[in-house]
Amino acid sequence: MTTANAPIPVDQRTRWQLFWTSPAMRKLRRNPLAITGLLISVFFALVAIFAPLLAKPADNCLRDLNLTTANEVYNPLGGGFWRAILAPPQSCYKMQRVSFAQEPSSPSSEQPMGTVNGYSIYYGLVWGTRTALKLAFIIEIITLAIGVVMGAISGYYGGWVDNLIQRFIDIIFALPGIILTVVILTILRAKNPGGDPTIPIIIAFCVAGWAGYARVVRGDVLRTRELEYVDAARGLGARDWRLIARHIIPNSITTVFTIGVMDLATTPLAIAALSFLGLGFEPGYSEWGQLINFARAWLKPEYWYVLVYPAAVIIVFSLAFNLFGDGLRDALDPKTR
Repeated sequence: MTTANAPIPVDQRTRWQLFWTSPAMRKLRRNPLAITGLLISVFFALVAIFAPLLAKPADNCLRDLNLTTANEVYNPLGGGFWRAILAPPQSCYKMQRVSFAQEPSSPSSEQPMGTVNGYSIYYGLVWGTRTALKLAFIIEIITLAIGVVMGAISGYYGGWVDNLIQRFIDIIFALPGIILTVVILTILRAKNPGGDPTIPIIIAFCVAGWAGYARVVRGDVLRTRELEYVDAARGLGARDWRLIARHIIPNSITTVFTIGVMDLATTPLAIAALSFLGLGFEPGYSEWGQLINFARAWLKPEYWYVLVYPAAVIIVFSLAFNLFGDGLRDALDPKTR
């Protein structure tokens, strides 16, 4: 007498459930420092998104939003609310100027962090968070895309293609990153002095930054291209570009992805350094480096707030992304599971 085997149960979990219960996510959730860094990063993201509500528009920003009073920005049924959140005009990024007095004024109920050179420190920090995150994500996305593609091509094809790309990367590495960025930015801004530096800053950082990602991806691709499933796909007639896009890159970007998350902390610091050196945004633009630059002339105990508040924001921002990046790297590393 034969007995029928019991049917094998089918895993009915959704993709989200499979992702949430994966070994990497379980390890990430058990890392309190990584979760702390993630929560702080989310807090900065919320500050950037809702900057118009936290630091109300005034003067030219109010005019360009077609609002008569600052409190109208809190009305989600009005067009000014959504424009301020999604696409604020450039005038909103100008720090609110309370007065033309050069000497800092102490924190008060109207200006909770005080003023410097007549500019509101609170307004500059809130809108500066939006500036930092916007530029950081744009630069990292473009830089990662270029680095991953170039690294995958270099590692997959090898030979003269690999040699050509790697020698070009050696030329980029011959100069320190910040020096190369300054040189490229200076050349680009010389063609349009006094103009908006956003595009030149993005181009300069992307040109100087993609090489490091490309070299990391190349190392992973050299290992991935020798695996059995790649040989099987090649044997079934898959073209090179399909192999690179569907099989090589998805299995070779774990390391570079975690590096990219950690670089989200350093990119705003480099942008702030450019503004501190006078190569970034114009004076009065809501950017953290501007506030640090203003503080240079007021390094006295009675004006502590001029430096402490911007420095604290920069330190916490950098620490948050580094903590989350470290936790993400440990979670995605199969050797530590």
